[in-house]
Amino acid sequence: MARSNRKIIPESRQVLNQWKYEIAAEFGLPVSGAGGVSGADTEFAGELGSFGGGASPGGSWGHLTSRENGSVGGEITKRLVAHAERDFLL
Repeated sequence: MARSNRKIIPESRQVLNQWKYEIAAEFGLPVSGAGGVSGADTEFAGELGSFGGGASPGGSWGHLTSRENGSVGGEITKRLVAHAERDFLL
């Protein structure tokens, strides 16, 4: 059976995509795409040795390793949990 990626709150997709690109920039991962960061946050990634070439046109994440993609997803999960805990405790 196919797994559904349908969001409970459809408006959350835009925020999650924004977080995805912001986190990739924080980690110095070379990803660009519609709605993503312009590369200003990854300005020094090449000097740090983590810039493995330009991102594929259209914002593809296929050039990144599973570990890199997983670290972005893991960070999104950590932030979602922290946000939910903060709201729950208020």
